[in-house]
Amino acid sequence: MIGGISVTQLLILLVIVMLVFGTKRLRNIGSDLGSAVKGFRKGIEDEPEDKEPEKLAKAENASAKSSDKEEKEKASTPTDSNV
Repeated sequence: MIGGISVTQLLILLVIVMLVFGTKRLRNIGSDLGSAVKGFRKGIEDEPEDKEPEKLAKAENASAKSSDKEEKEKASTPTDSNV
């Protein structure tokens, strides 16, 4: 008995879920969920907390550069008031 649910109730629930979704779709959902969890774990392991400030600084520099480019392009294009 798990949390007030008996084994027979779990089996009945499993049969109902299989009838509603089908085994092929349940298999696809299971594999998609598994790959999502693997990707999440890999993402957590790949990004140590020490490197996060560096990544934030790089991202801020990149966004600042792109906004500077946009401002220069806007300044170089003539507008109706400049003509």
